[in-house]
Order: sequence, then C-alpha cells, then structure tokens
Amino acid sequence: MTPQGIWRWAQLKGIGVIGTGDFTHPGWFKEITEKLEPAGNGLLALKKPYLNQDIPASCRADVFFMLTGEISCIYSKDNKTRKVHCILMVPDMASAARINIALSRIGNLKSDGRPILGLDAKELLRITLEASDDAMFIPAHAWTPHFSVFGAASGFDSLNECFEELTPHIYAIETGLSSDPPMNWRLSSLDNITLISNSDAHSPVKIGREANIFEAEASYKGITEAIKTKKRLWRDNRVLP
Repeated sequence: MTPQGIWRWAQLKGIGVIGTGDFTHPGWFKEITEKLEPAGNGLLALKKPYLNQDIPASCRADVFFMLTGEISCIYSKDNKTRKVHCILMVPDMASAARINIALSRIGNLKSDGRPILGLDAKELLRITLEASDDAMFIPAHAWTPHFSVFGAASGFDSLNECFEELTPHIYAIETGLSSDPPMNWRLSSLDNITLISNSDAHSPVKIGREANIFEAEASYKGITEAIKTKKRLWRDNRVLP
C-alpha cells in the first residue's frame, strides 16, 4: 500500500479516484507529499518518476488521489462511552496539515494510521470545518456495533444527538461493509443523507470491494458537490436532476 502500489491496483480494479487514507499519520503524510502532486482539480496525481510500472493496456487510465483520513473518537457523552469512527476529506495538503497540527495537540498521531483520540466527534467536525470550508466529514461504517455513529454498543440514536448544531454539515454517511442502502433507506431521518460505501482496503487486492459511482467531473469539487446535492454534475456546468 504505497502510493505507486495503490496507483497500479486502482487501474487493475477500474478505480478512477481513490482516497489516500491516513493523512494524519506523519510518516504517511511525508510519503504522499513526496510522491503525489496537485493535479489541478483538487485531487492529486502520482509524480512521473513513480509511473514506470507494467500496466496491461486494457487497464491503463488516469488515477487521482483524494486526501482522506479516518479518526477514531473515543469519549464520554451523557454518561455513556462513545466510539465513533469518522472519515475526513480535504482539498489540499495545506488543509490536511492544519488538521494534523490541531489533532497533534490532542493525541498521538504516530501510533496508528487511524489515530485514537479522546475527542468528541462533534469537536472533530468543528476542527475539520475550521481547516477548510471545502472539507467534508463523513461518519464511517455508520452501523458497525462498536465503532460508529449508530453503533448499538457505543453510538447514538440520531445524527443530531451526536453532532447537535453542527449536524447540517453532515451530508453523507458511509454504509461500509456493515450495511447496505436498502437497510439505510428504512430510516426516514436519512432521506436527505447521501449514502457512500468505501472498500476499507488494508491491502491492494481489496481495493474496490465496495466503491462509489459518480456522474460528475473527476475533481474534488465535482465529487463533494455530488455528495452534497445528490445531483449529476457535468463538465459544462449543467446540473441535471
């Protein structure tokens, strides 16, 4: 799971945009800073010196990286222990660096790719929004029993209960491997929430085991606006229902 390895396997799996994961980890952040560069669309591309790999002609395609990370928030709220995993998406290295600086004052970011912080998920959302107006915060694998916003063992009964006045900044939840759209559609409070599902790939071969299809421009703004609006966004700026 190096940048060049992810780039190669994304092509083999037919993935056009993939998250970097773990931008909060100092070692990984250093590596992606060295090996990736801005692609001009709010996403990143692998630098040319790392492109020399044997990709079958039928699989060759552009691959963009989006700066993403996952945080484990473990804290007490209303006399109950909460354990909520959260996905962060940011448009540039500077925004990621600002989040890293803020979180390094709270906990040890070197210990794991998904750091465990004694931080209220609502406060993590606030830090994310302060780092960039374009940042996006998505509750991860929302129904996992022990580590999610709706988890039966340590979650909440609603998004409002978790994020309170900041709830309007939650545009999506991730179903992950723990649920599927038909299950989520049974909950009317999620009617205006976009559902996404990521592969949670801990090895290259698992890239794309779950994925999202966007009828939108391959750009940070194109993807995040599609999540926010649930509309198809096209290159010529037409917006179709």
